[in-house]
Amino acid sequence: MIGSDPDSPICSAKACRAEAVWVLAWNNPKLHTPERRKTWLACEEHREHLSQFLGVRGFLKDVVSLETWESADS
Repeated sequence: MIGSDPDSPICSAKACRAEAVWVLAWNNPKLHTPERRKTWLACEEHREHLSQFLGVRGFLKDVVSLETWESADS
């Protein structure tokens, strides 16, 4: 599904233009302090792939819905 709103967050997967519905929070312990969280956005189709990519490297810290992430941020 391609987002109809040009301001909608999109998936971080290469060449994907689908609307993001997941937030993958991660950090690289060699570069970031333990509490620091970087984020990738994922559509339903790419959530597992991106999670595995980060997980294999030991970077993945949390996966939450975009809606939950945004409500916690406000």
